[in-house]
Amino acid sequence: MTAKRSAGILLFRRRGPEGDDIEVLLGHMGGPLWAARDERAWSVPKGEYASTGESAEEAARREFEEEIGLPPPVGRYLPLGEVRQRNGKIVTAWAVRGDLDPELMVPGTFTMEWPRGSGRIQEFPELDRVGWWGLDQARDKLVTAQVTFLDRLAELLGAARG
Repeated sequence: MTAKRSAGILLFRRRGPEGDDIEVLLGHMGGPLWAARDERAWSVPKGEYASTGESAEEAARREFEEEIGLPPPVGRYLPLGEVRQRNGKIVTAWAVRGDLDPELMVPGTFTMEWPRGSGRIQEFPELDRVGWWGLDQARDKLVTAQVTFLDRLAELLGAARG
């Protein structure tokens, strides 16, 4: 069986008087399974794609817009490589510098049977909110495998790991 693949964009911005504080935009996973969780319940805005016909970077741009409801950022895309999540899914990500107001987000949705076994199909947001986090805070928020993307971003930007 071939592993599912996702691609996403890790938006970052610089803050502080010297511009040396890095913040990243993360999305809190939507739906009832994640509603009461905060730690390890945030993700790089991403989504699945087929490995044929669409490049991972094209998928990352498309998924950013689908997940957040805003166009993907314009700028230089820095490859952050791949990670394999606990569920076996392979996630490829790019970092790009940009800024956006989380209040402008209009999330995409998905449907699922909820409660399980009830026969009721309900619609939920893919991401129920997005927020800016410093690298140290983001390390506690992100699903475990994706923390590697923060380390790679910090290395690319020459930021100290704190």
